[in-house]
Amino acid sequence: MNKTKVLIVEDEVIVALELKIELEKLNCQVLGMLHTRKDVLHSISNYVPDIILMDIKLGKHENGIDMVKEIQKTHSIPILYLTAFSDDLTMQRAFSTNPIGYIIKPFKTEELKTNIQLSMYKLNQNKRQIINENFVPLGEEFYFDMENKQLYFQNNFIKLGKKEKILLSILIEANHREVPFSTIIEVLWNGNPTSTGALRTLVYRLKGKLGNNIIEVSYGYGYSLKSLP
Repeated sequence: MNKTKVLIVEDEVIVALELKIELEKLNCQVLGMLHTRKDVLHSISNYVPDIILMDIKLGKHENGIDMVKEIQKTHSIPILYLTAFSDDLTMQRAFSTNPIGYIIKPFKTEELKTNIQLSMYKLNQNKRQIINENFVPLGEEFYFDMENKQLYFQNNFIKLGKKEKILLSILIEANHREVPFSTIIEVLWNGNPTSTGALRTLVYRLKGKLGNNIIEVSYGYGYSLKSLP
């Protein structure tokens, strides 16, 4: 059984370590203990967690709620807030991001355990509901909804641009066969001349969301999706 992957965003080292210990007792995999927007966004771009355990007050210039709003522009990752703030304004702002839970510090081990277990249950339920006949597996737990043109990692929605959606659809419909650069450019740019550099940039952006192993390049010819093992 795969472990639930959790990212801890907490600026108090002792609290972060205590959380890590408790999460590992629950058979979770802690991906990291971070506290800056830059580090969190970089971490998520490389390895998407199942749950983010988010503090709200993160040093002088960092705010967990603002960080969550930034994350939600590109990812749909369940958020569990862990904070010392329980005033109405803070809670109202936090709830506007639709978190899966809101735990007040100092946290009780049993409360953390209950929230994490409930979150894991919801994640598993969502995975069962989200994977259907319209979803095409791409490998490494990525799925593409061909009907709605939406990309998911496990049960997490990953936002794509218009051309990224079209490009991924073209590669999926090719069924792992190579698609020439010229064909892709013709479709994406409606027959208007453009450079292969523009296509490379588009593929680079898409690889940043899919990882480097799913799209393969045949230099001098075209692109294809890697065959599933």
